[in-house]
Amino acid sequence: MIQKKKKYKLADFDYSLPKKYIAQYPAQKRDQAKMMVVNREDNTIEHKKFSNIVDYLKKNDLLILNKTKVFPARLFATKDRTDARVEVFLLRELSNDLWEVMVKPARKVRIGNKLIFNNKMQCDVIDNTVSGGRVVRFDYDGEDVHSLIDKVGASPLPPYIDRAVEASDKKRYQTVYAQERGAVAAPTAGLHFTNPLLKKIEAKGVKIEYVTLHIGLGTFRPVQVEDLNRHQMDSEYFEVSPKVALAINEARKKHRRIIAVGTSTVRALETVVVSGFQVSPKRGWTDKFIYPPYDYKMVDRMVTNFHAPKSTLMMMVSAFGSRKLMMKAYREAKKNDYRFLSYGDSMIIV
Repeated sequence: MIQKKKKYKLADFDYSLPKKYIAQYPAQKRDQAKMMVVNREDNTIEHKKFSNIVDYLKKNDLLILNKTKVFPARLFATKDRTDARVEVFLLRELSNDLWEVMVKPARKVRIGNKLIFNNKMQCDVIDNTVSGGRVVRFDYDGEDVHSLIDKVGASPLPPYIDRAVEASDKKRYQTVYAQERGAVAAPTAGLHFTNPLLKKIEAKGVKIEYVTLHIGLGTFRPVQVEDLNRHQMDSEYFEVSPKVALAINEARKKHRRIIAVGTSTVRALETVVVSGFQVSPKRGWTDKFIYPPYDYKMVDRMVTNFHAPKSTLMMMVSAFGSRKLMMKAYREAKKNDYRFLSYGDSMIIV
């Protein structure tokens, strides 16, 4: 007799998260954050430091990370004529100098307005978007627009980090291996790695490869529907190169383990599955939504952080480690003073 898989709803992924558990700053040293080891086979939980991750990897494992790079997407401008202060949050570049943005306060920013950042850069509001944002065209002198954004922009810290952005955030809200500019949120599971730790992992015979998935603001957007089948994920740009696809297919063929670092890496890998346990190189946009029940095809172990209640990220890890086990792990984390969310502690699900 085939057992019917349980259909989950939004409320199944809720739990209490008092503010005291939400990390406002990262760990002093990246690899000294706590790491919970969750074993799916025997339902056990261990408490380690992130630097101990080496002990849970073995020769010929394939470790895959997301090399997206966060850019300083939060800018502040004044409106011409009124001098009203406006926040401009860059979402994505549509074409040369044309960007989709969110503005605050939105009611004060209309088509035809000019927003001035400094004496070298300004933009014109030329359209509205269906999601309540704006399309703007940048006008600037001298340097390219990305260089100017780097100078005037601030790190786009998540909304639950309730403090002003500090200079140190520009470095700490970025992985040490970030390369491809385009994210407005960091792949936070990767924030715990250091270059010496990566070298130590490679010295053990672990193969390391990188994919790209540019994380957007949608990662923080709450799910609004109780029926998960009705939730639509925001699309995010990703790329899995031919070199990485080859490495994945070889690992699968030789029954070697694939360890994905972060939910964004998981989404990229599960998006490019073509048949059986093979992937094809691909670049494009993904709106893949992973929630229980889901049969993972490309991931044997997952490194992740502790996620917000009722978030799509909580649903993804619950599809990997089971909802019951994840709820147990999160209760255990609170008992042991783990720090949650982007600047928080880590978990490896084995």
